[in-house]
Amino acid sequence: MASHASQEQSDLLAALRPTDFARLEPHLSEVAMRAGDVIYQPGDTVEYCYLPRGASVCSYFVELDSGMSVETILVGREGALGGVVSHGSLPAYARASVLHGGLFWRVPTRQMDEVKSASPSVANLFARYADCMMAQVFQSIACNAVHTIEERAAKWLIAAIDRIGRNDVTMTQEQLASMMGIGRSYASRVLQRFKREGLVRTRRGGITISDREALRGKACSCNEHVAAHFSKVLAGVYPGDPQ
Repeated sequence: MASHASQEQSDLLAALRPTDFARLEPHLSEVAMRAGDVIYQPGDTVEYCYLPRGASVCSYFVELDSGMSVETILVGREGALGGVVSHGSLPAYARASVLHGGLFWRVPTRQMDEVKSASPSVANLFARYADCMMAQVFQSIACNAVHTIEERAAKWLIAAIDRIGRNDVTMTQEQLASMMGIGRSYASRVLQRFKREGLVRTRRGGITISDREALRGKACSCNEHVAAHFSKVLAGVYPGDPQ
């Protein structure tokens, strides 16, 4: 069972009023997941809703006929995966994988539906979060269409460390390339350029951000647009958004 202190580790849960959190609390269980763990595969029945806690971060991937998987959005402590708005156990469309391991709250979708039915304010909170998720998807589509690989790589790294809460991402160059839907050689060239400029350091299986603000200056403004929408719809929930 969750505690009110641990509620703060999920920004989305922390946005609930105490009475609404009390409705959901008995159904929450704690699970630990590692980087690379798959939460849903396309077509899987979504039986649980997962809420990342603290530095835990997940990604949604769309798998193409070519075999390539392209990352669409990141989900950290600001959000949830699975059964956020829909009623019943519906099939997953995209693959959901853990990028940065840690603790999660898990609640059966059936109980989540019961709580949303009993409390319009809970249903409203998750509906507003779903709107913010769609904003991320829309922005991601536009970003992939018009922004340079360098801008997108910087944007993605900033989005990841904002959620993780430290300047280190556990990730290989191959994984970064897959996340962005580009070839490994393109990702390698961008990272080498960032290294020459003193923005990042690389190690086996990881990337460390050396100059966060300079890297932020290389990024496109997509993160800021999404954060602004979160601020309007779910004030204080997006990572880095003032409380």
